[in-house]
Amino acid sequence: MDQFQTYRHLLFSIAYRMTGSASQAEDIVQDAYLRYQQVESSDIHSLKSYLTTIVVNLSLNYLKSARVQREEYIGIWLPEPILTSLSPEESIEETFERQEAISMAFLVLLETLTPPERAVFLLHEVFDYSFAEIAEVISKSAENCRQIFHRAKNHLAEKRHRAQVEPEMQRQLSSSFVMACQSGNLSALTQLLASDVTAWADGGGKVRAGLLPVSGQETVARLCITLTHKVPTSHKLFMEEVNGGPALLSWSDEHLNWALIFDIAGGAITGLRSILNPDKLAFLQGQLERRQAQQQIAPWE
Repeated sequence: MDQFQTYRHLLFSIAYRMTGSASQAEDIVQDAYLRYQQVESSDIHSLKSYLTTIVVNLSLNYLKSARVQREEYIGIWLPEPILTSLSPEESIEETFERQEAISMAFLVLLETLTPPERAVFLLHEVFDYSFAEIAEVISKSAENCRQIFHRAKNHLAEKRHRAQVEPEMQRQLSSSFVMACQSGNLSALTQLLASDVTAWADGGGKVRAGLLPVSGQETVARLCITLTHKVPTSHKLFMEEVNGGPALLSWSDEHLNWALIFDIAGGAITGLRSILNPDKLAFLQGQLERRQAQQQIAPWE
C-alpha cells in the first residue's frame, strides 16, 4: 500500500486530465489499486510504468464508453471542477507550478484531441514521461509516440492562450467582476471582459442552463448582472481556487449550487464557465465538506 500511495497523486492527476471527471478518476485509481494487489510484486519491473499503464488504459476504455454519452449530453459539456486551495498534505496535486495544466480551459481543449493523442501529450508534456516510457504504456513505438505528441501539440498550439497572468491579478479581476455584477455597474463590468469573452453553462439537463455559449462584452455583461440579481439571498457566495484559478461558488442548505470559473488572459476575463449539474459538483462539494470537518469552519469562511 505504501508503494502504491507514492504514485496515487500522479495516477489521479493523469486519470482526471484524461477523463475530465474527478469522480471517475477516483474510481480508476481504486481499480488500479485492486489490480495491483492481485499481482506479485516480483513480476513488476517498474511500478510507476505498471500503474500508469493500468490507469491510462482504464481511462481510454472510459472515454470510449463516454463518447456516446457525451454525444447525447443535454447542452454544453464541461469537466468536473476540483478544489485546488487545499493544504499540501490534502491536495490532489502535490504542486501547482503548472496551473494551466489543471485549468478548466486546458481540460476543455484536451477534449479536442483523440484519446491516444491526449494520453501521449499529457504523459510527455505535463508529467515528463520520456517517449520510451510512453511507448511501454500505450504499446506503440517511441517514434510513433513522438509523432503523436507533435501532432497533438501543434493542434493545441493553434487554440491555446498562453499569456500568463499573475495570481494576484486574477484575484483582483474576479473580485472586481463580482462587485460590478452585484452593483449592476454595466460599464465597469464590460471593461473587465475581453472583446471576445464567452460564457458557457453546464446544467446537464438536470438544472436550467443555457444550451449554447453566449459571446460578446456587453451581451455577457448584461447576462451576468441579470443572473446575479436572481441569486437568492439565502445563497452564500464566496471565492475559491478551483482548477488552479479563481472561481465564485454558491452554497446554501448544506449543498453547493454552482461554480463559476474564470478564464483570465492578457489582463482581462476571456471566459466564464458555469458548472450547475449537481453530479459534477459532488466531488467539489465533498472536498469543501472535508475541509469544513477538519478546520471546523463553514465552506465559505
